[in-house]
Amino acid sequence: MKKERHIHLSDLRALVSLATEATLGVTDLVEAMHGSVVRMPGAQPKERTSGLSGLIYNAVRGLARFAGGGIDTALAKLNPYFGEHASTPEREAVLAALNGVLGDYMARGNNPLAIPMQFRQAGQPLLLERQSLRATFPKAGRKLMVLAHGLCMNDLQWLRKGHDHGAALARDLGYTPLYLHYNSGLHISANGHALAALLQNLVKEWPHPIEELTLVCHSMGGLVARSACYYAAQERTAWLPLLRKLVFLGTPHHGAPLERAGNWVDILLEASPYAAPFARLGKIRSAGITDLRHGNVLDEDWEGRDRFVRAPDSRRPLPLPDGVLCYALAAVLSKKSSEFTERVLGDGLVPLDSALGRHADPARCLEFSPDRQWSGFGLGHLDLLSSAEVYAQVRAWLA
Repeated sequence: MKKERHIHLSDLRALVSLATEATLGVTDLVEAMHGSVVRMPGAQPKERTSGLSGLIYNAVRGLARFAGGGIDTALAKLNPYFGEHASTPEREAVLAALNGVLGDYMARGNNPLAIPMQFRQAGQPLLLERQSLRATFPKAGRKLMVLAHGLCMNDLQWLRKGHDHGAALARDLGYTPLYLHYNSGLHISANGHALAALLQNLVKEWPHPIEELTLVCHSMGGLVARSACYYAAQERTAWLPLLRKLVFLGTPHHGAPLERAGNWVDILLEASPYAAPFARLGKIRSAGITDLRHGNVLDEDWEGRDRFVRAPDSRRPLPLPDGVLCYALAAVLSKKSSEFTERVLGDGLVPLDSALGRHADPARCLEFSPDRQWSGFGLGHLDLLSSAEVYAQVRAWLA
């Protein structure tokens, strides 16, 4: 049996680029730490050292750039011998995680590993052109379901423990599922703009008039969907009036404690002049991750602000989209209800109140009616993708 290749040659070239940049970053970090240690008390910190030390650090940077360029040139010559081969689920999972952590940085640098937003079917990109869609979906229906994954995940991971909500709802309720694939390291609002435009193109090119559009979103995907609805309303797009139902699975509408904890680590490190250079390690995390501190969904929630500076929640309150039936499902790891497990532990990543849109400020509360909320105990964040209880509830609502 032919062994699967999880790494493509193009991946190696992109990783060499990242490795070179990482080496330069570590060199900067060490030099800044050096400067913090040797400088006189009370003096201003310096990013660069001088004299012999400065020459050495500059030499290391030059060697890193030279080595990176040489390896890339050598790998480029191997292209004809490697050829193209299909991606694997393992490779897709690694790329999704890498994009979740560094996706904004990779997109700015045009790194080939940065994921473009697109719809995919069985891991293959869909061409949003009428004839191509008709060939891909010979039995294309008029009820479409778009599934949006969460942070550091991809469209293939809707299949978990042998279950896929999209495939099951297609079988049971006649939906045609389309799976969104996107760079979860970008700002949520950037992905919101992109999704609004992508859905507009989908509606325009679908082989039949669409009667009903439903979005099923896991984790961050729900914030991207809310952002897309907002921008679609501003632009009066054709797809928004077709949106009938919006399902949120463990969406951190009001943020996640782990990102807030990461922000505290930054502050503590910067409090010491000797540890301050290490604070930059925490600042490599992506814009998508820092948006999860409070649940930013609009451009104005982050524009003009230093996203690594601890600040109160200054989001513009954004209600659920008008005229759309919205449903929230939350999970709690503990099998018994308690204030700690619901408010802090939640599903391991998202607290119960955040997943259900509840907030101490009434202006920020999301109005999910009681019959459109569901909480499952003894379930984790990823169990929302595979739980039979969760699927039964989603199916009942959509039916």
